[in-house]
Amino acid sequence: MTEKRFDFVFIKGKHVYACECNFYGVGGSKLNETARSYKTLALEAKDIPNFTFPWFTYGTGWIFAKHNLEETFDVLETVYNLNDL
Repeated sequence: MTEKRFDFVFIKGKHVYACECNFYGVGGSKLNETARSYKTLALEAKDIPNFTFPWFTYGTGWIFAKHNLEETFDVLETVYNLNDL
């Protein structure tokens, strides 16, 4: 089992929001690995009560990794970009 440290954690009442925030200005393998990693995390965390994993990401680098981002978006409903905010 690996340990995950989130960028931000917010607690409201009994609900925990564990957030990741990143920006990618260029494409590359890091984006693909990040998308795969967060997809796995979303699938593992979906049955944890009172837990939400929001991911805030932005950048032109995603133009080159659309497929991986789309796969993550299919399982993680809380993916946001700056336009969403």
